[in-house]
Amino acid sequence: MIRLPMPSQRVAVLCSGGVDSSVLAATYARQGATVYPIYIRCGLRWEADEARAVQEFCAACQLEGLHAPVLLDMPAGDLYGSHWSVDDSRPAPAQGTTASAVYLPGRNLLLLAKAAVWCTFHDVHTLATAPLSGNPFADATPAFYRAVEHCVREGLRWSLYVVTPFLGMSKADVIRLGKDLPLHLTLSCLTPTDGLHCGCCNKCEERRIAFRAAGVPDSTMYAARAGA
Repeated sequence: MIRLPMPSQRVAVLCSGGVDSSVLAATYARQGATVYPIYIRCGLRWEADEARAVQEFCAACQLEGLHAPVLLDMPAGDLYGSHWSVDDSRPAPAQGTTASAVYLPGRNLLLLAKAAVWCTFHDVHTLATAPLSGNPFADATPAFYRAVEHCVREGLRWSLYVVTPFLGMSKADVIRLGKDLPLHLTLSCLTPTDGLHCGCCNKCEERRIAFRAAGVPDSTMYAARAGA
């Protein structure tokens, strides 16, 4: 078991419902932290299924210190307009597309801002998020997270540590770390179908590849086979 950085006993974790943030929240709870998973709804097409995944995963873990998820709203539909992330009529990035195809400009900034303000109201000094190694986006770098900390100190007069314990890890590493957790309840899909992973999108492909690389059986329910 790795030892996660824990500048304070109370830790808020930005949770998306996916493998990485779910394992991060559970690992902090196992380490003895009081953990507040935060799920933020921005008006994106997959959020109802994601929010349900966060709630079901946390309940199934039955870990002391892992609280029920905090659900917050940060509407961004007016920013993204007809982008595929909010417009069901537009196709989501499919298997074979690059990581840049799923980039949502400014999303990390919006999520961190909302979560940081929540932390100031609830006496939380550690905010954890789960970017992985190889993340190509400018809003997932150590410099970006240090800048967020500075803004919170300056603008809110609150000492907040933004920690990224998985930044040196791959998704396969995270799956191995959490292999005994109910990973089948996590959700990594751009177009869930009746609560199931679609099996055809960029994120479903990434998930399948990571489970294979980890050598861990993938019990995820997919609506379609790979390549279908």
